[in-house]
Formats: sequence, structure tokens, C-alpha cells
Amino acid sequence: MTGAVPVTWLFDPLCGWCYGAAPAIRHLAGQAGVALDPLPVGLFADGGAFSMNEGFASHAWAADQRIARLSGQPFTEAYRRKVLGALTGRVDSGPATRALTAVRLAAVPEEAVAQELAALEAIQRARYVDGRDNADAVVIAGVLDGLGLAAAAARFRAPDASLLAADRARVGAGREAMRRMGVRGVPALILGKGAGMRLVEAGQLFGPVDALVAAIAAT
Repeated sequence: MTGAVPVTWLFDPLCGWCYGAAPAIRHLAGQAGVALDPLPVGLFADGGAFSMNEGFASHAWAADQRIARLSGQPFTEAYRRKVLGALTGRVDSGPATRALTAVRLAAVPEEAVAQELAALEAIQRARYVDGRDNADAVVIAGVLDGLGLAAAAARFRAPDASLLAADRARVGAGREAMRRMGVRGVPALILGKGAGMRLVEAGQLFGPVDALVAAIAAT
């Protein structure tokens, strides 16, 4: 493989399947031949956000058990009881997405992707392992502080116009990529740029990571 293959990862911070794909994404990010770019799509943001309800909680928990079997990722009883069971909460990925944009903007360019992925994994763990509501801005800011990302946390707590514009642009780009590639859900991987773009079959994110790397290398 000559040069690094551009790989765009479409995701949403509150997507259980995206959390399930985290081990594969972490592995890809460590490959010298892969230039990984996480791109949020705002699946549960803006008009996609809604109040937690019993129907969604039941559907999510059933899906989470399947994701756990396929990926080995934990979904704890604390998550089931405190997040899914908190019917006063909201399913809203807007705050977490803005936090990740703040991380990207605060990081030096060569560390931006690694720091965003670390922040995303910590935000996901807060929800699915610790049972904390990662739609809550206070929880998210605390997660960033815990990672030592004080500048990003401060910017997230007091978002300025440039952060909000950058966040809208990223989500817009993610949604446009979904439209262009005919993607109806996340997670999704897009290889290449421009006319040569193609999708990786989503199931490969839950199979052997070496097979996923080989599929990308064959591009």
C-alpha cells in the first residue's frame, strides 16, 4: 500500500453500534497505512433528539445485548438503570458532538484525531459503563477535565461562535457524506476521497480486525 488510505468514520456519540465499533476504530487509528478522520453525523442531535421513553429504552437495551455479544463491549446494569431507566432524561448527542469539536479545535493538528477518539471513548464509557448521562453538559465537561483537556472543556462550557460554526460544519459534512454514499445509519466507514470513495461493509467493524485492515489495504 503506497501512502495512507483516507478513511472517514461516520458516527454519533450516542449510537450503541458506534460504541461497539470502538475497538476496531482504535485498531485502525494505530495503523500507519490509515489516515482516520472521525466525522459526526448528528443522528441524535437537533431534530433527532428526544426525551427518553420506555419504548426506546427497551429497544436500546435489546440492541445493546446484541452489540455486546458481537463486540465484547460492556453495557452495565448502572447504564440500564440510571440512563435508560431515567425517563426524565433526553437522548441528545448535540452536547457530546460539540465537545468533540472543541477537542479538535483545541488540539495541535497532529494530535487532534487521537485526542478526539480518546474523548469519544471516555464519553461513551461514561454512559455505557459508569451509568452517567452523557447528554448532560456538566457530565461531558467533567469527562474532558478528567482527560486533561482543560482548554477544550473550557471552550465547551462557554461555546463561542467559531466553535458552534465548526460543529455545524462537521455535522453537515457528515450528513452530506451519508447522503452521497447512500448510508442510512452509523457506524460507517468510507475509504478514499472524491470519485474513488467506497463503503466498507459495516459488519467488518465487528469481525477480526486484521481482516478489516486487509480490506482497507486492498483499496
